[in-house]
Amino acid sequence: MRTLIIFMLLAVLVMAATCYESHESIESHEYLNPFINRRRANDFIQADARLRAIFQERIRERHKATQEHQRENCEDFYPCKLYNLQHGYAAAYRHDMGRRRTK
Repeated sequence: MRTLIIFMLLAVLVMAATCYESHESIESHEYLNPFINRRRANDFIQADARLRAIFQERIRERHKATQEHQRENCEDFYPCKLYNLQHGYAAAYRHDMGRRRTK
């Protein structure tokens, strides 16, 4: 019984010595609050430039040139795509899409 008590006291002393909390881990400012809020996380990116780029992209998606619309329509229609390989997009669009609109 006496050896058990001595062994328990020795175990408690070893545990206290190894589990000691040093002040080095507390020195960091992130110790109390490791997370930063959303605004501070994105501070290094200029919001105006980011929003301007997104806005310009949306404008480009909505307002495409007529030739780009024609090219997309021709790429989606297989006979037009085949005709394009020989004669070009403009001629292929006039040949196939112009004929489709009149019917």
